Amino acid sequence: MLRGRGRDGAGAVARGAGADNERGETPAEAARKAAASRGARREARHGIPCYGTVPGVLGGGAGVEQATQEAERDDGAVTISITRRVRPGREREFEEYLRGISEEASRFPGHLGVRIFRPARGDRQYRVVFRFDRESNLRRWKESEERRAWYARGEELAEDAPQIANITGTAQEARLVMALTPLEGFVRTSVSGIGLLLLGTVLALVLANSPLAGAYDRFWATELTVGAPGFGITESLRHWVNDGLMALFFFIVGLEIKREVLVGEMRRPRQAALPIAAAVGGVVVPALAFTAFNLGGEGARGWGIPMATDTAFSLGVLSLLGSRVRPLLLVFLTAFAIVDDILAVLVIAVFYTDAISWPALGVAAALLGVLAVANRAGFHRWPVYAFVGLGVWLAVFESGVHATVAGVLVAMTVPARSWINPSEFLARGRRLIDDFERACYAAPSILTNEPQQQASQALEQLCEDVETPMTHLQHRLNPWVAFGILPLFAFANAGIPLLSGLGAALASPVTWGVVAGLVVGKPLGITLFAWLAVRAGIAVLPGAIAWRHVCGVGWLGGIGFTISLFVTELAFEHGPVANAARVGILIASVIARGGGLDPRATLPRGRRARRATRRRSEAVVGA
Repeated sequence: MLRGRGRDGAGAVARGAGADNERGETPAEAARKAAASRGARREARHGIPCYGTVPGVLGGGAGVEQATQEAERDDGAVTISITRRVRPGREREFEEYLRGISEEASRFPGHLGVRIFRPARGDRQYRVVFRFDRESNLRRWKESEERRAWYARGEELAEDAPQIANITGTAQEARLVMALTPLEGFVRTSVSGIGLLLLGTVLALVLANSPLAGAYDRFWATELTVGAPGFGITESLRHWVNDGLMALFFFIVGLEIKREVLVGEMRRPRQAALPIAAAVGGVVVPALAFTAFNLGGEGARGWGIPMATDTAFSLGVLSLLGSRVRPLLLVFLTAFAIVDDILAVLVIAVFYTDAISWPALGVAAALLGVLAVANRAGFHRWPVYAFVGLGVWLAVFESGVHATVAGVLVAMTVPARSWINPSEFLARGRRLIDDFERACYAAPSILTNEPQQQASQALEQLCEDVETPMTHLQHRLNPWVAFGILPLFAFANAGIPLLSGLGAALASPVTWGVVAGLVVGKPLGITLFAWLAVRAGIAVLPGAIAWRHVCGVGWLGGIGFTISLFVTELAFEHGPVANAARVGILIASVIARGGGLDPRATLPRGRRARRATRRRSEAVVGA
């Protein structure tokens, strides 16, 4: 026991150290070996390995780690977390199974409580947390006939072995953490990011149509200076969001573009031809539809508003249909949206730039050259690209080109190669895990266990070395963009005075030009240009995707929320015309969302229809 480690334990270490010194080992090595030997004797005596494994609570003999200070004690409560993935379609039975085993465990001596955490949308992984007053009672429950009977039933419902973790003494067992666990699962889903974006939109609409409308406008018009007096940038808060923070959003877009070109659907010309053709049609036809309503009018400059697709919104809406959506359809939508983003960035850079400062643009080009050289020279640490990338943003901002374009350009220079290869990561990682395990009993707590701290820190560095800077930055910045920047952008730009300006907006050709472009032009352009590319032999339609699926993607492409609001800000800034465009974006996004959720447009057909499609395919092959 840990409480019995006094004089006898110290003497054992000393005796072990002296014996090992006779064999030519250092005192530190001897102490670690003595601690490991003592841990092995405890494991043999108590049946508990180094990290306090408690095997087979809901499953078989699999074990897990526990904090070292909780490894042996039997005088305090013990908390066990079990995670299992249920078989598809067996969720209701598994829920009944969990309730039954919880009730059975509650009648067992020493049981303190149980909590069941249900999976988030689109997932089938359940988590159950048991708490007993001491480890011996937990073991009695584990070895009981009642538990074995319940375990046999659970094997029929789950599709994998249980993952069992002893979380005693960790932050995971805190009451507040337990209470917030369902919220954490919700935040990890893509739908929650869309929910925050919608929340920002609703808050902006409410404030813009309330007695606080003046305060809302004055807040976003407040000027903020970044830099020293006489040498800084002064912009309104709204412009800092649109020009500054949104550069990070476009940086993420650029990283996704680069990934698709290197390893995604865009790496093969024939595969890339279909989403490229669809994206071109999704830009040209909506722009023509808008121009047809506004040619020669005050809103003619807004032809770029209905061109872009909100990638996050579109994928989030499609994810609401769950696993029934064909994976290839998600791939096609992602590839199409990436090309759509490229075209949107080009339009913003070329057509929505009033004046260009060529010296500043030259500085931006030179800094991009520095980043490209750093990439080729093997500079792997992301701070280099962040620091120089900030200089690129500043130069592009001063050049007159919209500063968000800098985000995409800098993303193209971020390395897509790792510092070490996977085989080296495996070899070094195994050695570090072995070092961590050998140091289990060197100290009663990881806070004082120097070898374990060194091993964990080396593992953290090793994980960063095997990950490419491109994926590292993408994973680190994605939550900030999805849960912070985009909702803030919506809150800053979606404040439309509907009570006073809705009538004027509905009578404006700008509103209906946007609606026509997004609701009619997008589906028509995407489907028509994709069909022409296939008919011309330039592209090929995957066998798992039908033309109605392409049309469904076209409907989802009509959700132009974020980028459309962004282009509206560039084209009109503020005023009645800008408000009319924003009303059109809201109306079109709602209609496009409804059309994209039509199961006939996005889900596979029934068995009979699939057989007919298979027979037609075989006939074409035979011919």
